[in-house]
Amino acid sequence: MKKHFAMLPKVAALTLLTMAAMPAIAQQAGDNIVGIGWFHLAPQDSSQNLVVGGQTVPNTGASVGNADTLGLQFSHFFTDNWVLSGDAGIPPKFKLDGEGSLQGLHIGSAKQWSPALLVKYYFGDKNSQFRPFLGAGATYVWYSDVKLDNTFQQTLSGKISGGRTTAFTTSADLSSSFAPVISAGASYNFDAHWSVGFSVSYIALKTKADLTTNTPAGPVHSTTKLTLDPIVSFLSVGYKF
Repeated sequence: MKKHFAMLPKVAALTLLTMAAMPAIAQQAGDNIVGIGWFHLAPQDSSQNLVVGGQTVPNTGASVGNADTLGLQFSHFFTDNWVLSGDAGIPPKFKLDGEGSLQGLHIGSAKQWSPALLVKYYFGDKNSQFRPFLGAGATYVWYSDVKLDNTFQQTLSGKISGGRTTAFTTSADLSSSFAPVISAGASYNFDAHWSVGFSVSYIALKTKADLTTNTPAGPVHSTTKLTLDPIVSFLSVGYKF
């Protein structure tokens, strides 16, 4: 019995040494994480026919290409599992190309601003090294640097003038809106501060394009509606403080 009692201090010391050697990876209430990484936006797009001066032009449409940009994320743990995250990034530049009878025609480009706020639930406990999560929230989307290609402007001028060779100038505006966001992903904690994260989000997003063509007889308005619905993937490195 004395031998067993004599071993207790050694066992306790060994346990303390083992705990000290284990990395502190807690993600718990009060923690903040700043992440920086790469956004990839892949629109699941479709569009309505172009309406020029109140007349629908059949078999016309537009497609939106993929875009990549640098992203920044800030997350705060209100509890060990519930997190509020804010996402932002350098506005990506999207390119629009014609579809249908406009196939092969570059329409233009625009930069999209879409900061998002999400509530997330992290599975596992505060000491889990791998933590999947689900999230939902909203984003407010607006556009800047909307530019129309000269060839498209000439094509639109021809439709307005009945096919005559003209060079009317056209400007464009894309409507802003709130849009819902759903997200799923996971984080992997290397130590007490550093982690890597990956998420995939879906944004249900639509916008209306208003085109104004200046003619000698006055401005002519054209419209179309675009469904973007991008799938957004985000790979990031995070630092906890």
